[in-house]
Amino acid sequence: MRNGGTSITPKKLDAYYFNRHRPCFDSILHFYQTGKEAPPLNVDPDVYAKEKEFFGIKKEREALMHFTDDEAGEVPCMQTVRSKIHNFLQDPRSSRFAAVWHGMDIFFICISICFLITESEPRFKDQFTDKNATYFVYLFSVNCVIMAFFTIDFTVRLLTWPSLLDFWKNVFNVLDILSIMPFYVGLMANGYGNGVEEGASSHYVVLRVCRIFRIVRIFKFVRHSRDLLIIMKAVSNAKRELVLLVCLLFIFVITFGSIMYYIESGVNEDFNSIMKSCWWVIVTITTVGYGDMCPTSAGGKLFGTFVLTLGIVFLALPMTIIVSKFSFVYEREKM
Repeated sequence: MRNGGTSITPKKLDAYYFNRHRPCFDSILHFYQTGKEAPPLNVDPDVYAKEKEFFGIKKEREALMHFTDDEAGEVPCMQTVRSKIHNFLQDPRSSRFAAVWHGMDIFFICISICFLITESEPRFKDQFTDKNATYFVYLFSVNCVIMAFFTIDFTVRLLTWPSLLDFWKNVFNVLDILSIMPFYVGLMANGYGNGVEEGASSHYVVLRVCRIFRIVRIFKFVRHSRDLLIIMKAVSNAKRELVLLVCLLFIFVITFGSIMYYIESGVNEDFNSIMKSCWWVIVTITTVGYGDMCPTSAGGKLFGTFVLTLGIVFLALPMTIIVSKFSFVYEREKM
């Protein structure tokens, strides 16, 4: 190529370029660097398998890569069985039976959540808590079947997970044990069925705390949704921006809450502490406006207008960064 009589030769880079699937390449590079496989969450298994084949990962190694060095002395047949069971529980597309198992898990999660909501209704409450009620035995039996399924699923995951330490590092496994625990605590505290959880909650404070954890059952849905997993990963990658937003919000609330307290102090009984003034600032800048308290003095109203206007701009600045980062990560993971 010539430009005004001068020859221009493109600079040759001492590098290789692979036009391959980027999310898969990140996982493959991680495997070669650490010896541990971390499959991408949002990539079709067939695509990932082709990429592994292209980069020369042997099938024999794939059968063992999920296990730690401490397990190297085990019988290869046992390793293969554990690997197949682990993949069966993790990937519903590994077999038809795996799809059925995951479908049953989703169905039982829905039933469990329906029980949790229905139990709070005053007209149905006795059916779940009073052993002399008409449908108590049937509802309790269904609940036992659901908990037995969750327990089996959790136990098999625990036994087939590559590393016990990594098992407890997985947040979904922790949520599983927290969702199962209240049922068994209730059984032990109530003589295995006498009154179940609700009857014991009036006598044991620990049951009141445990019953709260039943709410986490709804998060079991995330395990079965690739899109939700992508969203969680995108939020995780934007954690620095989220921390920035929280810090800015904290500074804004404390500063303007204190100023509003000193403006309205002695004039408005609603603003009798900085904590209450901070509550008013949060409600105002988020444009919720409960109306439970508002400034009455002229200076307070003027400052309230300033807080509302500045608060919208103040929150919009970091939110644009968070949305941009989230969109970038979300689109990249969906490739």
